[in-house]
Amino acid sequence: MIEGLNVAYEVTEDRAFWKTRFLAVALTFVSGTLMLIAAGIMVAGPKFGTWLAGQVQIPPPFPLFWLFIHRTIAFAFGILAAATLYFLAPNIRQNFRSTLPGAILAVCFWIGLSCALGIYFRHFGTYNKTYGTLGAGIVLMIWLYWTGFAMLAGAEFNTVLKQLGEKRQLQLNDRKVPRLARVV
Repeated sequence: MIEGLNVAYEVTEDRAFWKTRFLAVALTFVSGTLMLIAAGIMVAGPKFGTWLAGQVQIPPPFPLFWLFIHRTIAFAFGILAAATLYFLAPNIRQNFRSTLPGAILAVCFWIGLSCALGIYFRHFGTYNKTYGTLGAGIVLMIWLYWTGFAMLAGAEFNTVLKQLGEKRQLQLNDRKVPRLARVV
């Protein structure tokens, strides 16, 4: 992923080998933990909301709000995991906020892929036949491939946004616009 993001951000790798390996291990644990939290919230979220409503005597509309809240929290942890990868993995200095648009794009694309995978497993996978089991494995590999593509597409999106911002800044500087007009 580090090499792919370096290509997407159009930078070369000049960090020491041991630094990149340590970074790869650290990013695996950090992003894995964030994604595990997101998955745990999605799995345990509905039952936790029902349990919480019963324990604290929360009004009846809370379970409806909880469905939205727990999905939003899981989505935020997914975005945080992707943005952390985009921020730390490539060999470029950038601020964390500039990685968020690509992370949002990648996570939205990934959620769409996951929904499509769920539709396949619910409706088209017949696991009692040999080809059904093989087909499930093939579809899972395709999902993993497209998940990687979604991550790289988010990084490319960030790169394009950065280049457009630099181009706009150069145009503003070339026109010698007064300082107050640049703020607008």
